[in-house]
Amino acid sequence: MDVDFGNFRLKGTERQLLGPDGPVALSARSFDILAILLERPDEVVGKTELFDAVWPGVVVEENTLQVHVSALRKLLPAEMIVTVHGRGYKYAGPKPVAAASEAPAALRPSIAILPLDNMSGDPEQDYFSDGITEDIITQLGRFREFLVIARNSSFRFRGKANDLVEVAKKLGVQYVVEGSVRKIGNRVRVTVQLIDASSTAHIWGEHYDRELDDIFAIQDEITQMIAARLARQARTAIASRARARPTDNMSAYEFYLRALQLAAVYDAAQEAEPFLRRAVKLDPRFAAAHAMLGVVETLKFFWVYYNPDYLHPALEMAKTALQLDPDEAYGHLATGFALLYLRQFRQAEISLDRAVALNPNDPFILSIRALFLNYTDRPDEALVEINEAQRRDPHAVGWYDDFRGIILTTAGRYSEAIACYAKMAAVPRWSLIRLAICHFELGEIRPAKDALAKAKAQYPGLRLEEIVAAEVDFYRDADVCGRYRAILQRVDAEE
Repeated sequence: MDVDFGNFRLKGTERQLLGPDGPVALSARSFDILAILLERPDEVVGKTELFDAVWPGVVVEENTLQVHVSALRKLLPAEMIVTVHGRGYKYAGPKPVAAASEAPAALRPSIAILPLDNMSGDPEQDYFSDGITEDIITQLGRFREFLVIARNSSFRFRGKANDLVEVAKKLGVQYVVEGSVRKIGNRVRVTVQLIDASSTAHIWGEHYDRELDDIFAIQDEITQMIAARLARQARTAIASRARARPTDNMSAYEFYLRALQLAAVYDAAQEAEPFLRRAVKLDPRFAAAHAMLGVVETLKFFWVYYNPDYLHPALEMAKTALQLDPDEAYGHLATGFALLYLRQFRQAEISLDRAVALNPNDPFILSIRALFLNYTDRPDEALVEINEAQRRDPHAVGWYDDFRGIILTTAGRYSEAIACYAKMAAVPRWSLIRLAICHFELGEIRPAKDALAKAKAQYPGLRLEEIVAAEVDFYRDADVCGRYRAILQRVDAEE
């Protein structure tokens, strides 16, 4: 049975929570807890009863229930769920009532921007049309009213504009944007159209023939027109959200577009650095380039054995970006990302929350926030966040299985974590460490030793103690760090 409470609806058959803006991401355990509380409004439901109902026959830690209740309080008005100390929890919100048969109509439009075709006749200009596409995706992603598919997934369907229905089905979206870019000398021609995939109806289209330095105005107009056509409630926000020109230097902008193309690849982000440095040299006030430099610098922290020397320059680059533009989402991302690994958790949370608020559709921002939740004792919330990221970028390869494996290890779901790592072509060294932990916790000593040996081989010249310190000391809870350290020492000592 479906239940309405306040501005929300709990759909029992679909196991889904709908809010004023559409579906709300909710883990299966959190759903079960909420359903039980709604069945008995204003009645205290004991913790033991909740444990028995939600985790039947499974022994879980006491704080696991609190994690799920905290997750619910972040999604619902906090006063709806009351803690009765020493007893349990109760629902104290608007009276739950059986829902009418119709579902709420407030479902967020979902959209994919296919890569604009490069019509210049020069394959070397692909970076330009791809960069314009990505910039439109980023700007449209600032609207909470929409669910916007990320670059890595939409770009898999390059050249598929003749089969938009199939593309939309595979990406799980209602609307598709396709078009082309022709850049010749100092002029650019952009053609774009918005299609309703269910009917292949042409909703809106336009072409622009402008000087190259008008490209930002073109991008803004495309974004605004799509927004206006997709959701009436976005119209009042469009004018206030239109961005300022990111740079007046078109050469700097082109270097930035080349960097974006490289930064989209999981293990090739460092190759973007020289292009970004040339961009900021040409225009020292180019906030987005400074911000991306901060992210790239933090990523270098991983690739060179967790050398913290890279984190402080990353923070300086992010600081510069935010001084130039306080609403630069990647400036906040770079700040939070670096602070997380410096164990400044509270400040990291503030920065990452701000990054999400500025661009709630960016899958990389959501993924890094998932890591933060993992390292701050909230693996269940982290899984919700990484699932949200993948919904926006369902066909990306690289970090989802890796990040999900890390989170599942923290959650003690070792078999599931091993299954995630098994999907990867190559397990990175930081996850080989966790793979060893998972196998050991399941009593699989030989695979645990093999995984640890592979990890050690990727840390030439480092002792086990140094490797362990580099890999497991990022958790806020010192007990987790100590337990993992003890496990790895035991694995290493096994004959």
